[in-house]
Amino acid sequence: MNVNMTGQKDKAIKIAMIDDHILIRDALASVINGFENCKVILLARHGNEFIEKIQIKELPNLVILDLNMPELDGYETAKWLQKKIPSIYILVLTMYDSEFAMIRLLQSGVRGFLKKDIHPEELRLAIETTMNTGYYYPINSATSRLMGLMKKNESKHMTIPVMLTQNELNFLKLAGTDMTYREIAKILKISPRTVDDYRDTLFEKLNVKSRVGLVMFAIKNGVITPGY
Repeated sequence: MNVNMTGQKDKAIKIAMIDDHILIRDALASVINGFENCKVILLARHGNEFIEKIQIKELPNLVILDLNMPELDGYETAKWLQKKIPSIYILVLTMYDSEFAMIRLLQSGVRGFLKKDIHPEELRLAIETTMNTGYYYPINSATSRLMGLMKKNESKHMTIPVMLTQNELNFLKLAGTDMTYREIAKILKISPRTVDDYRDTLFEKLNVKSRVGLVMFAIKNGVITPGY
């Protein structure tokens, strides 16, 4: 019986936890280890410690990391992973909910967002959803439907599944930056009202309700590339 249980854990989703708040990190690790199909294989206080440890340990399938950490924060750690080991999925523990913060994280290769007071069942769902679909982002029902399009085996050169005009495509690329809509209007040499029209049209065409949803669609379909 013990041998069988060990075998199950050997096939479990391997997870790394990176957080300088030891109580939160260890508590979440304990919860995750209680899941039948998950196993925490690495604990680190910050990005630099994670990078040091990952050189000598087996690679995790998924990394859960905090944003605000000393030495190497969540943004920089995510960028390092995206550049060096892009096959590892990243979930971020954050209390931020601004579109610009989330867009910056998506650009860094992050696949989903978790609150620090997350319920254990949602944590389990987030891990499994990320491994099965590539993303976890339960902001609203429209975005959840978008996540259904996110398949594990991605391609950087996918065909966009809807017809977009060149102007809409140009706007979509710029929507994935940290520019404001007014700044995008100046770049495209159009009025702010026209930018609003592009945004609203894309919301309807792509079935999303936020700028973050636009960015996730653009990343998934190769319009923009994480880490650019």
